[in-house]
Amino acid sequence: MKRRTFVKASLVTSSAAGLLSPLNQASAQANPRQNASREFYELRIYTLKSGKQQKMVESYFQNAAIPAFNRLGSKAIGVFTEYLPQGFTKLVAVIPFNSLEDYFNAPDKLAGDSAYQQASADYLNAQATDPAYERIESSLLKSFSNMPKLEAPEKKPRIFELRRYESHNETAGKKKIEMFNEGGEIAIFKRVGLTPVFFGETLIGPMRPNLTYMLTFDSMEEHDQNWKTFGSDPEWKKISSMPEYANARIVSNITRTFLIPTAFSQI
Repeated sequence: MKRRTFVKASLVTSSAAGLLSPLNQASAQANPRQNASREFYELRIYTLKSGKQQKMVESYFQNAAIPAFNRLGSKAIGVFTEYLPQGFTKLVAVIPFNSLEDYFNAPDKLAGDSAYQQASADYLNAQATDPAYERIESSLLKSFSNMPKLEAPEKKPRIFELRRYESHNETAGKKKIEMFNEGGEIAIFKRVGLTPVFFGETLIGPMRPNLTYMLTFDSMEEHDQNWKTFGSDPEWKKISSMPEYANARIVSNITRTFLIPTAFSQI
């Protein structure tokens, strides 16, 4: 009886797979962008309370984490401190992954990496009475279809702006992502000098639903001028005047943080 049940279940599973396969192929052909390779990003925000903690976390990334993640295939890792912080600075890290599998396998691979373990010993073995940091806020992001890969800018003194757009529900959040992709907002950004580094939809993390992206500028003066140019751009005015893309309908809160890269940051 059990064998007959198993055989029947196997046949049903095989039939379903046979039906789904052509459907998935048709979907990929109808939406070729969905079949493109899209990165995932871990966004970490370290809360620190002292210069000693900052030095320890920065040393961890410079001497242990960045080399180890590079060995695993994660390139262009960004590590930043706040520009004009209020109180003691936070440290922000952006770690790209080529796939979800790479992201989920990373902890086990780091645990088996003797060079990483040795270089990060002070950070990993810090005592409760003298911790390396206060807490880590971590989010997992999926890149946008119209910007599937992180684009690291030229290495020189510059300012970065990290922006998070929260929405009141998942439908509104998806609509804002559509505005960036199909609506053409990313293309306008690039044209007017709002140089993007990455765009990501937050899959796991606080303040969901939200999308997070990073821009870069040579200076605050350039930042102000380029945002002004964007605001007066005819194409942007056309898109933003569409009722379905009105901020009041799809964005409930905007948070922005200005950052400067550490000396060893790969972004």
